[in-house]
Amino acid sequence: MSDTAKPSFKDNMMKYLGKFSGSRFVRAIMGAGYSIIAFSIIGSMFLILTVLPQVIKADWFVDFYNATIGRFNNIYTVIYNATMGIIAIFFAGSFAYNYADIYRKEENLLLDPLNAVFLTLMGLFITVPQLIWKGGQTAWVNILKDGNVVANGYGVSGSGLTRIGATGIFTGLIVAWLTVQIYRYCMKHNLRIKMPASVPAGVSNSFSAMIPGFLIAFIIAVIDVILIVLGTDIFQLLYIPFSFISNIAGSWWGVLIIFFLIGLLWWFGIHGATIISSFYQAIVLSNMAANAHGAHLVFAGEFTNAFVFMGGSGATLGMAMWMAFAAKSKQLHELGKLEAVPAIFNINEPILFGLPIVYNVYLFVPFLLAPMACSMVAYAAIALRIVPVIRFQQPWPTPIGLGGMIATASWQGFVLAVVNAIIAFFIWYPFIKHYDNKLLKQEQADEASNAAQK
Repeated sequence: MSDTAKPSFKDNMMKYLGKFSGSRFVRAIMGAGYSIIAFSIIGSMFLILTVLPQVIKADWFVDFYNATIGRFNNIYTVIYNATMGIIAIFFAGSFAYNYADIYRKEENLLLDPLNAVFLTLMGLFITVPQLIWKGGQTAWVNILKDGNVVANGYGVSGSGLTRIGATGIFTGLIVAWLTVQIYRYCMKHNLRIKMPASVPAGVSNSFSAMIPGFLIAFIIAVIDVILIVLGTDIFQLLYIPFSFISNIAGSWWGVLIIFFLIGLLWWFGIHGATIISSFYQAIVLSNMAANAHGAHLVFAGEFTNAFVFMGGSGATLGMAMWMAFAAKSKQLHELGKLEAVPAIFNINEPILFGLPIVYNVYLFVPFLLAPMACSMVAYAAIALRIVPVIRFQQPWPTPIGLGGMIATASWQGFVLAVVNAIIAFFIWYPFIKHYDNKLLKQEQADEASNAAQK
């Protein structure tokens, strides 16, 4: 009989999920998500300026607003459109850069990440125009109706070209993935124009992208033409699976599953937020942009950090404060003092791994239950229009209440975040109190044992 123990389910799960979270695609998509945060926040801040009279409705303020900063509303909208209005370009370009850079470093290939960005944008803009198959040839779509203007194939709205905004995020992601794979294949098999060593590196890199660029343009154009002949295009084709995913993420049970999985993975020591958010990050960005134009989509923007993860994963803010000021065991008290300030900014790694919460059966239930409860309270409040939808992006470390207020541009958002923090604390309290008593007894026993030995 072999002495080698068979890997447990937990070991196997950690192995495969670890591989997934460390995959090049996931790392690239997370890098893309991080890199566009600044742009979405900039756009959101200027969009807030356009809705101030809706937030502060006092007559004196509305009059003051209209006589001063309200005169420049169109400029604020222009700045917003220069960020969220072209978010597909930012997202696809950033993903391509990160993806190509990962391959460049890990496979030692002559990939220029900037070339990958330009090739991706070329590929994306090949897919942007709307065409139909008419009379044995491609023809531009032309529609001139209120709310649906398409001129020579290019759909336009008040925010610019429609397909490079939030609706183009998913297409941009697929085009970027395909582009980098074709570029990588060409470089790996030396399908490139080689310049003499005396030629400057910048010029050499530019020419090395010509053959990959031609292949990318040709392949994407062929795919697009085939779909046009079949009565659709890449955008419409991708809308089917991604709209299905969006619908799931937009349902109350879908949101509940999302936070259950995040908590479950974290409890096993795997960064659940990184893995799960790689699936929904593009969706919440798209939903936030849609909300800014009048939609009512609950799961949008920084929903997670505004209303669910107050204090960090597990909604541990109240619990961390209780540890700092009311815990009787030395372990929890000292750890609480260390965590109290970071928790205000939604950072709680010290207690995730120091308490620990990871693999701690005593704290498993509240770690999963508190965020799930908060997500349902927030979902119901927004769905029932008690709290406005999220239209603005706030930095994820924004303190409790302030983040909810910025995200929704309302005092109701502030109240909802505080209410959820209180709900989370009441869920945590009996469990952390029991754990504190357990640790206190253990510490007292250790002290008694040490005293007896002396």
